[in-house]
Amino acid sequence: MDMSFANQALASEWIKDNYKELENKVYTLPKSVDQKIAATKLKLMGGQLEVLTEDQVVYLDSWEFGTS
Repeated sequence: MDMSFANQALASEWIKDNYKELENKVYTLPKSVDQKIAATKLKLMGGQLEVLTEDQVVYLDSWEFGTS
């Protein structure tokens, strides 16, 4: 639940910082916001984010919404 609240708080901060460029529509937050939350949570738990290999990036980018 703490990560959900963190996501809401950082989403509000992102909107505050970028509102002049935003249109009146629904946005997906930049991946950097989620990564900031994950890195902070992992650090508090004694871990850290790892940098993805090129193969991992290609694999993750190969998935399409609604694949079956």
